[in-house]
Amino acid sequence: MDFSLETVVVFITIVLTGLTAGLCFTWTNAITPGLGELDDLGFLQAFQQMNRAIINPTFIIVFFGPFIGNLLTIYLKYQSMDKAFWVFIGAAVLFMLGVVFVTLFKNVPLNDILDKTVLETASKTELAALRKNFENPWKQWHLVRTVGSFASFALLLFGLLLSNQTL
Repeated sequence: MDFSLETVVVFITIVLTGLTAGLCFTWTNAITPGLGELDDLGFLQAFQQMNRAIINPTFIIVFFGPFIGNLLTIYLKYQSMDKAFWVFIGAAVLFMLGVVFVTLFKNVPLNDILDKTVLETASKTELAALRKNFENPWKQWHLVRTVGSFASFALLLFGLLLSNQTL
C-alpha cells in the first residue's frame, strides 16, 4: 500500500466529498420534501432552526474540507500532468462552482433573509410570500449542489483509479 501524502490527501478528500454528497442527497431526497408538507409557519420555523443548527465545526470541515483537499490534490499532482491530474482538476472545479460558490452566493443569501425574519410576528400573507420567495429557489440551487458534489465525488474516485493507487 502506498501511504504517500498524495494518497492520504486524495483519500481524505474523497471521504469528505462523499459525506458532502450524502448530506446534500439527504436534504434533497428526504428533508426538503418532508418540510414541504408543513404549513408556511412550520416550514419556515423548521428551516430557520436547521440552518442555525447546521453551522457547527463538523459541518464546516465536511462541507468545505473538500475544497481545501482538492486544492492540495492538484498541488501534489501538478508535476505529473497525467490524466488523473486533469480529472482532479475537473473534480475541483465542479466542487468549487457547484457546491462552494452556489452555497456562498445562492443558498446562504436565502438563508440569511430567512434568519433575519421574525416569523412569529409575521402575518399569514407575509409568511406565504416569504416561503414562495425562499422554498423553490433554495431547492433548485440545492439540487445544483447535490449534483455537483456527486459528480465531484465520482471524478475523485475515477482520478484515484487513473493514478493506480491502491487504498
